Amino acid sequence: MSNTGTSETRTAEQPQHKVCWSCKGPVEASALFCDTCNAIQPPGQLDHFTRFGLERTFIIDVDAIEATYLKQQQLLHPDRFASKSAREQALSSQQAATLNGAFETLKNPVARAEYLLRLAGHEPEGGEGHTVNDPALLMEAMEMREALHDADDRNTVDAMIKDTRKAARACEQDVAEALDQNAYDRARKLTTRLRYLMKMTEEARAKKSRLAAA
Repeated sequence: MSNTGTSETRTAEQPQHKVCWSCKGPVEASALFCDTCNAIQPPGQLDHFTRFGLERTFIIDVDAIEATYLKQQQLLHPDRFASKSAREQALSSQQAATLNGAFETLKNPVARAEYLLRLAGHEPEGGEGHTVNDPALLMEAMEMREALHDADDRNTVDAMIKDTRKAARACEQDVAEALDQNAYDRARKLTTRLRYLMKMTEEARAKKSRLAAA
């Protein structure tokens, strides 16, 4: 696969305009509504980044995306279409579902990295039908899990949470660098490690809650 630049790939793959189903006028591909007749538009085939007006890059401003998400969510609320036609009601549901899916993917670092890998034509490791073939990573994960199992006080678990969060943040930077360099094999392995680190953080938090309740 060629190492085509990110912006070039985005321009080549993403449509710029579409035709409004209601008035047949031109509409920007990412528009929720037609500027001419104000009819709600189908979600189309935009990727999640284009839907939020972003370049395809791993490092994003999640708070800004959430603000955009909440604004669009209000515009697509079913109550706004209660008196509209059945087609417009259906389109609002489709738009809302697509918006929710895009937001859930982009706000999660692992899901975002895996999505970028798939956009580039590379299936992430450890997905359905795929196994993780990295002995060093598997050993690291096993050692972290054993350490968490043996931890019997909240201070120890707290230290583990801090360590895994720090490691995850560093791993996110490594993922971003690998994706920017189109180093997809490396990005796949780092994304798998990031998934393990985030899962261990969640498990450690759950154990801390159990210890607090004991």
